[in-house]
Amino acid sequence: MQRKALKMFLLPGKEAEYKKRHDEIWPELVELLKSVGIQNYSIFLDTETLVLFAYLEAEDLSQLDHLSQLPIMQKWWAYMADIMESNLDHSPKSVEIPSVFYLA
Repeated sequence: MQRKALKMFLLPGKEAEYKKRHDEIWPELVELLKSVGIQNYSIFLDTETLVLFAYLEAEDLSQLDHLSQLPIMQKWWAYMADIMESNLDHSPKSVEIPSVFYLA
């Protein structure tokens, strides 16, 4: 299993809305993420800095490379763009976090 971590950035005052939208995540998005092998996907929020920490596992992380081209992913990003720091294509601004320790 391959692992990936990244951080994203929530806009001030949008904590409750971010949680609400993920509590109501679209079934078709869940299906898409699972179809590319994503497992154990978690997002945590540092409420002091509004940094979101995301962690996921997948058999083959290269399967995630084409997600940005899919309409449902683009629709989700557009839906989330008003509450997160986003790029011009509405994808969330994110920074990958390298692994420095792993205890299996």
